[in-house]
Amino acid sequence: MLSRRQEPPPDHQALEEAADWLMRLSGGELSDTERAEWECWKVSTPERVRAWGRAQLLQSKFGGLPPSLAMSALDRPSSPQRRAALGKLAMILAILPAAWGSWKLAESRQWSADYRTAIGQRRELTLADGSHITLNTDTAIDVLFDAHQRLIQLREGEIRVQTAPDISPMTRPFVVSTRQGRMQALGTGFTVRELQSRTHLAVLEGAVQVELADNRQGSPFIINAGQRTDFSSDHFGLLTATPRYIDAWTQGMLMADKMRLADFVAELTRYRRGFVRLDPAIADLRISGAYPISDTQRTLNMLAQTYPILVSGHLNGYWITLSAA
Repeated sequence: MLSRRQEPPPDHQALEEAADWLMRLSGGELSDTERAEWECWKVSTPERVRAWGRAQLLQSKFGGLPPSLAMSALDRPSSPQRRAALGKLAMILAILPAAWGSWKLAESRQWSADYRTAIGQRRELTLADGSHITLNTDTAIDVLFDAHQRLIQLREGEIRVQTAPDISPMTRPFVVSTRQGRMQALGTGFTVRELQSRTHLAVLEGAVQVELADNRQGSPFIINAGQRTDFSSDHFGLLTATPRYIDAWTQGMLMADKMRLADFVAELTRYRRGFVRLDPAIADLRISGAYPISDTQRTLNMLAQTYPILVSGHLNGYWITLSAA
């Protein structure tokens, strides 16, 4: 998995150098001699040209360094704070520009939500009616209970829901809403994951009634226990069997059963900050096992011990490369 763009990012060395130059320029450290060195560096190789292009894009977005990193530019070059900021800055350059819009959108959704989790965090909630919700990594929800309904708005991420009977005088439906549709619980346990254009639903107990946001397919569709599907705002996907380990993440595990390494890495990166670059030569390698999501570095080491995979870390662990051993 290269990035959210088709074009791969510049190599990690060029990104690290670009981050260092950007930090030094922002801190006002350069002498005339060093500034001349920087002018030569940024045009010396194609990879450096591409890396500095991303640095310029970042500057144009913020008018300088991101506020969270700007103060670190004033620290000593050898300080731990500055080294950590340098790694974070290189990681930001790696995902620009394709991830910029979704990054800012997710950031705004997260901080205005009723409940949220950071990357790598999970959170369990007991609602006023006794229902239980578990939030997976990088998830944001709003909760609205009124006289007519019990509504969970999933803004981003993934949740596991276990509903409780409504004891109010009016029997209020329990509904989970995403941009693609509304899912009404029919006495049930289920998981919902919202992606950019589709919602993934897996029913573990009972049933869930789904109504699409643009309901052009007629009456709502009922998904029963043991079934899963995905849907856009106007179209249902295929109905398949729910894997027994679909909610293993609630126990802190990522399960793989002859899973393509590329798909496994895509899942694992949800739980870590930074960037994982996978050599296409091993993308189709099939792996199996149970892996901890609370310690992604341990998971990567487990892969290297079991399969012909070489794990290389750069930029203080922000950039990981998986290649054939």
